[in-house]
Amino acid sequence: MRSKYYFFSVVIAIVFLSGCSNAINKSSADWAFGFVVWDGYIYQLSDEYVDEVDEEIGKVTRYSDTEGTYYGNFSNVYEKGTKYYAMREISTKEAIAIEEEDGKYRKAIRDGKYGEK
Repeated sequence: MRSKYYFFSVVIAIVFLSGCSNAINKSSADWAFGFVVWDGYIYQLSDEYVDEVDEEIGKVTRYSDTEGTYYGNFSNVYEKGTKYYAMREISTKEAIAIEEEDGKYRKAIRDGKYGEK
């Protein structure tokens, strides 16, 4: 009887511990702000919207809300395919515009090289 109790205790402990390790390895990120990555730079989303944009300069190639390091035009907010635009009279070294579903363009301000913070 004692060996059955021991066996079930070990099985329950293994199941519990493996569940904890999965939660640690695949945790959702708790980023301080929404962002997009374009051309190797991270652009922090602002609350400002712009009325007019210039040419399309890229799009989101990967979306994830799971913490990690990704390549390409990555976002923790926008889905794959969301378009980026240059803005009139503002250099892309300063800011870009992100097209949202409702036809609005949200300003994103450059915050440095991606992965250097």
